[in-house]
Amino acid sequence: MSDDIHISVRTLVEHVFRSGSIDSRFRSQATLLDGTRIHQKIQKTYQEGDQKEVYLRAEIAYDGLTFLIDGRCDGLLFRDGRVMVDEIKSFSQPLEQIEGEGYLVHWAQAKFYAYMYAKANALTEILVQLTYVHVETEAKRYYQKNCTLSELETFVFEVIEGYAPYAKLQHEHRLERNESCKELTFPFKTYREGQRKLAGAVYKTIVDKKNLFAKAPTGIGKTISTLFPAVKAIGEGPLNRVFYLTAKTITRTTAEEAFSRMRTGGLCMNTVTITAKDKVCFKEETNCQKDYCEFADGYYDRVNDAILDILSNENGMTREVIEAYARKHTVCPFEFSLDLAYAVDAIICDYNYIFDPRVSLKRLFEEQKKSTVLLVDEAHNLVDRGREMFSSSLNKEMFLQLKKDFKGVNKVIYGAASKLNSSFISLKKANADKNEFILEQLDEAFLEQLFQFVEDTEQQLLTNSSQSLVEPYFMVNNFLKISELLDEHYVIYAEKNKNDLVLKLFCIDPSKLLKQMGKGYRSKVFFSATLSPLPYYQDILGGNEEDYALSIPSPFSIEQVDVFIKPLSTRYRDREQTKDSMVTMIKSLIKNRPGNYLIFFPSYQYLLSVYEQFKLSDEETQTIIQSTGMTEAEREAFLAAFMPDQKETLLGFAVLGGIFSEGVDLIGDRLNGVVVVGVGLPQLCFERNLIKDHFYKKDKNGFDYAYVYPGMNKVLQAGGRLIRSEMDHGAIILVDDRFLQMQYQMLLPPEWRDYTII
Repeated sequence: MSDDIHISVRTLVEHVFRSGSIDSRFRSQATLLDGTRIHQKIQKTYQEGDQKEVYLRAEIAYDGLTFLIDGRCDGLLFRDGRVMVDEIKSFSQPLEQIEGEGYLVHWAQAKFYAYMYAKANALTEILVQLTYVHVETEAKRYYQKNCTLSELETFVFEVIEGYAPYAKLQHEHRLERNESCKELTFPFKTYREGQRKLAGAVYKTIVDKKNLFAKAPTGIGKTISTLFPAVKAIGEGPLNRVFYLTAKTITRTTAEEAFSRMRTGGLCMNTVTITAKDKVCFKEETNCQKDYCEFADGYYDRVNDAILDILSNENGMTREVIEAYARKHTVCPFEFSLDLAYAVDAIICDYNYIFDPRVSLKRLFEEQKKSTVLLVDEAHNLVDRGREMFSSSLNKEMFLQLKKDFKGVNKVIYGAASKLNSSFISLKKANADKNEFILEQLDEAFLEQLFQFVEDTEQQLLTNSSQSLVEPYFMVNNFLKISELLDEHYVIYAEKNKNDLVLKLFCIDPSKLLKQMGKGYRSKVFFSATLSPLPYYQDILGGNEEDYALSIPSPFSIEQVDVFIKPLSTRYRDREQTKDSMVTMIKSLIKNRPGNYLIFFPSYQYLLSVYEQFKLSDEETQTIIQSTGMTEAEREAFLAAFMPDQKETLLGFAVLGGIFSEGVDLIGDRLNGVVVVGVGLPQLCFERNLIKDHFYKKDKNGFDYAYVYPGMNKVLQAGGRLIRSEMDHGAIILVDDRFLQMQYQMLLPPEWRDYTII
């Protein structure tokens, strides 16, 4: 790696000159599009011979480093034998609010371009112009300066001097990082069976710029088997950054531990974990306004020092580490973690920072994506999460409430909310005989009303931040954004709920949009113990023909697990009749094989009904029960009850697909058996039936796509809690007569197929 630092003009000046507070009170959502539109409009007024979007670059040596700085200036104007650099900025606030002679950061950008052009064309002086344009009215304000080359040169060196400490720190870190990645050895004495195969496949995927779908069994150490080859690829050069994406906090911890283990082996690598804003916020309520929050007030004046400080002293930036430095420098911990994400080597975060169009890390440029790998853990969860991210809904109740709130307070908002409330009423009346109904398309007049609502609330929010308006504003805005994505992968439907009516843009098949949001990254690796059947997941997660696929058999011996099938019907209609048999089966199990058991039920109602019946006939056996909305402390207490070497039997009653059926490790003697009640099918409902019909039309098995595969995934996840290491032994009891049917048998892992019917 050479001593070159490649950076764009804009990134450089924004780093050095950013100042002020975080203010999430309100920003118009249209600004980016408006900015582009306004730039083009101004550029059309240029005279013949003027140039627009001119690429400029400069090489500047400073303090042992060479800075390669480049960018595109908006305009080069030629007037009366003189050259002028024009920098256009769109502005949503009234132009009278522009302070003094324009903003320092904008002048810095324009002066950089002026310096580059003057230097390259041997000019001793050059004109610099800032053009501010108001988004709504298109009113303009111009500021001009005449600059000499030597003035510009002095200025440019001052800016680089401001950036150099950070650049030097990053540069030295990268050299050390790459060396340590090259020398790193696998952080365990030996590879577990299947581990080397997975690690090799991940490395090859990154080198070949491909995507990989990997079904890798529980217990082989998937986290280290995907992270280690990614780290090695950084050392070899094709990679510069890793995203480890997860759906659950517990798997984030596993990734942090894997990095920490590699650091013990000599790895020098910066990682940051992004935690949701409402979880890390230091204040009573999450309200990012400078008058309310000292961590938002003046955030940009302090954040550069905070970043330098944490990067100079820490490698693993977990939630606790970020919170400590955020308090030390009085900066918002959430925004701080996002700013760090652009500076570090690996980011551990939720799926939505990459895939959700509303949340994703926008400042990751295409160039950076090309040297970034996405490691998607527990990828089976991305199917429903994808549907959620790309869907949007609005309900009548919200507009009725706004109508009440703003009556006699604000005529404009009252009017806009009334119109929308009336549209919902008309839609309801037109479909009076149905509880749910599909719409072929969105009504043009209704869309107009939504656009009008956004415009009216925007005006109101710019002048007066009314809290009750913020959420409806964002919901409508999001609905309009999603409405632009509507195609054959969507269904528009409405559902009545007492007096309310919900209108939903439902993304049935997220494959196309997941593919789009993941575009540009060097490689993507989707992995999970239950990525089965693989062709289904490849299809629905946006895979291609040329993607790699890998299925690794379980490393554990068939002798470690005894599988039993109890052919009782657990269908909704039969649950009352089979309840006694269920209780008898549980009692017989613990009599013959005492120990610690987790029993998973398809619903909370069903769980309570069997639990109560069991308690009536057996008051002695120790039981614990999952309750709804458990706090983290309650969850930990539930798991802590599973002690090794217990003399007494313990039964934990839990919900299939709930918090205890995924990502939970009860190693060794802490868990002796898992009982799975039912085949996990989601409840029959309108939305699932829409999925079923959609895929049948595509000549795929719609029932499998909507019900069987998601259901069996929960069964496999729950059963996967049992055998976590070579030392574990235990029993899996599958309770349902459907487990004996061919379509379900085929979805059982090979090591479960040697079963005994009881």
